[in-house]
Amino acid sequence: MTYGQCEGARQAPGPGEIEMHIRSIASALGVAALGLSLAGGAAAAADYPVLRGSQVEDTPPPPDYFDGPFNWSGFYVGGGAGVSNTEFEPGTGLQDLARYAFRNTTLGAERDMGSFVNNLPSKRDSGATFFGFAGYNVAFGDAVLGFELDYTRAGQRYDVSDYIARRSPTSDGTLNDWSMTTNQGAKLHDYATARLRMGWAFGRFMPFATIGGAVGRFDTTSTIRATWEFERINPVTGLVESGRASGYPLTVGSTKTDVYGFGLTAGAGIEWALTDNLFLRGEYQLIRFADVEGTTATINTARVAAGLKF
Repeated sequence: MTYGQCEGARQAPGPGEIEMHIRSIASALGVAALGLSLAGGAAAAADYPVLRGSQVEDTPPPPDYFDGPFNWSGFYVGGGAGVSNTEFEPGTGLQDLARYAFRNTTLGAERDMGSFVNNLPSKRDSGATFFGFAGYNVAFGDAVLGFELDYTRAGQRYDVSDYIARRSPTSDGTLNDWSMTTNQGAKLHDYATARLRMGWAFGRFMPFATIGGAVGRFDTTSTIRATWEFERINPVTGLVESGRASGYPLTVGSTKTDVYGFGLTAGAGIEWALTDNLFLRGEYQLIRFADVEGTTATINTARVAAGLKF
């Protein structure tokens, strides 16, 4: 049998073979369709806004705690704590008390008793202080002007004493033995200030300076205890007489409570706005009280605080 005869003798495919070919083609088409469907789904997912990240893009950015904008205008309140160093300086009131202790006497007329009293040394006291404040700001661009009231609990105090004794002859032939014990002190309970504030805003930071007046509540002590004994010759009898002058020992001056003193204050600091309503503050404050019953007081305070702005 020749080659051509063999080819021509091949039988046509039967019905079963044709069915198998059709199933293979259908299976291949199904796989291709599934692949196209997945590819199309991926492309559609890429265009879907949620998966693309559109919700993240629409959320507001986190606050900038350093350079972000902040409106400094409005009312605010707050409180904090600090460390104060108070210098108490005795004045010249004891000299006047010494003169008063020997008034209307020959000894007082011939001797300046005030000149014997030394100026007492200044004293310092330090400790924690606690305060509250309230105020109002107005912003003019970056410039900020405001007014603030504050109240501080203190507790610093001092007490200093001195003693002097002399024998002083007078023109009437009397030897006068006298002494004076001086005592001066004060306690600062609390104080309040009313201050103008001037600041310059750098975003959420604002350095500022303050100036104003202060009133403080004190307990004070300013006293002299005087003694006086004498020795003289009686001009009639010629006998030596000695004894204690009438009315002595004598205490002059007073101890007072709730005495109010007035003074001036100045300071500087910086504020940092953490949020639109919460801010922190660091500040230095100087207060100088005028004479309060013979004592002047100077207060240096470093303090920190937190406040709420409305």
